Amino acid sequence: MSDEPPISRRAAREAAGRRGGSAPTPGSELATVVLPTDPEAEAPAGRGGILGIIRAHPTTWLISAIVVLFVGLGTGAVFTGIAVASNVEAPVVIETEEPIAAREVPETVADSVLLRTCSVADLTSDDRLKKLYVSATLLDSAEPVQMLSRRSDTAVRVGSVMKVYTAAAAIAVLGPDYTLTTTVVDGSVPGTIVLVGRGDATLSALPSGTESYYPGAAKISDLAAQALVKYQAAHPDVPITQVILDATYWNPADNWDSSWARSEQTTGYHSEVTALQVDGDRADPTKSVSPRGTDPVATAGEAFVSALRAADPGGVLAEEVTTATGSASSSAAVLGQVSSQKVSVLIKQMLLDSDNTLAEMLARVVSKNSGLDGSASSLRSAIPSAVGSFGADTSGMVVADGSGLSANNAVSMTQVAEFMALVWEGENGLSYVRDGLSLAGVTGSLRDRFSGDNTDARGNVYGKTGWISTAYSLAGIVEASDGSLVAYSISAVRDGITADTKSAIDNLVTGFYRCGSNLANY
Repeated sequence: MSDEPPISRRAAREAAGRRGGSAPTPGSELATVVLPTDPEAEAPAGRGGILGIIRAHPTTWLISAIVVLFVGLGTGAVFTGIAVASNVEAPVVIETEEPIAAREVPETVADSVLLRTCSVADLTSDDRLKKLYVSATLLDSAEPVQMLSRRSDTAVRVGSVMKVYTAAAAIAVLGPDYTLTTTVVDGSVPGTIVLVGRGDATLSALPSGTESYYPGAAKISDLAAQALVKYQAAHPDVPITQVILDATYWNPADNWDSSWARSEQTTGYHSEVTALQVDGDRADPTKSVSPRGTDPVATAGEAFVSALRAADPGGVLAEEVTTATGSASSSAAVLGQVSSQKVSVLIKQMLLDSDNTLAEMLARVVSKNSGLDGSASSLRSAIPSAVGSFGADTSGMVVADGSGLSANNAVSMTQVAEFMALVWEGENGLSYVRDGLSLAGVTGSLRDRFSGDNTDARGNVYGKTGWISTAYSLAGIVEASDGSLVAYSISAVRDGITADTKSAIDNLVTGFYRCGSNLANY
């Protein structure tokens, strides 16, 4: 190998010029290869020519060939890039006065969503349910999660499930220790006394020692005995000739809603809503379902006069005692008074066996104690306002009565399920409402429900039943098989609905029990 350095690129260009070659174009130097000089490079062809030179310096020529290859590839790429770039528009620079905001990065990563796989689609599509409204909500989380929904945000009739709202309103407005009183006061005319009703439909005409359908109820006989003693002391020489019946705590004529079927009265599910009556105006005071009369106030008056006769020691009553409707003077002297059991007891009696009369009485008393007039129409505002104090959602809620008997009542399944969750928590006195829920296979109106294939749910389903001629309903809490808590509300609506719809509802709620927190919304 020669020790002589390779000639420079400039020298190569000058040499080419001397040989008459054209000057290289700008950039062509990238492809210029300068071979190393060698004394033998000028050897005559006779000594082997170019092949001889290669044989003499194989390594040098190999390196030179590789350099030529790479330089050629690089030059081609450069010119290709120039050709392509010449067809691309120059980028447009957009000027802005405001700096471009940096992309916001969330501080926390969103929680994963649980995929629930336990479907009750076959149960919700049961023909016996017809038009189904339902909501099922999981309570075992920081925030309740609605797992199943069918028309759940549509306000609809729910039958006697409305009694849960009436019970809660009674707790909110009256308090659990409140009692309903029936009083006897002196009349404004000599020889008269006034029997004043204040909504205690449990007041019983049965003799002392005999329990009515409402165990522990006040007795009209005790009231009569008190009144006779005090009247005789105040008027020893004036016998009682007349008893005035005062049922004016609310308008006595406002006693029956036009949307109620009169069959509810004749078959024995509901009495007229009067502030004065005895034994819920039942023909048989010991039975839950017993035909009701057409004039509860007059019936109560007759029972009171009979009790006066039985307690009269002689001479306090005139030979003939008549009755008439009227009102007592606010300043009249009190001759006797008896009280119902506490509201906490009454709402449990009302809820367990779905007593319509008790529900209507409590609703009217709630209205009066809310500063309203006790009318049926006043319930539209009285009850929602009262239950709203617990934090319940009452938006769009329509209250036509206290019992749920009217098809004009309307509340959404989402609202009912959410309220059942509040009831289950039991705060601010709602524990008394919770205690009134029936337990499947054990108590109340669910005592005989959830049989056959649904037996495994017995003892685990709490609820309030509902039934009117166009709907069956059920709402409450399920203690599911996986230990979770599910708040639910169901209303199945159709004209001419039949009792077998109850079985379809039980099947669905049993599905809630079996699925628990894995209940899917499909």
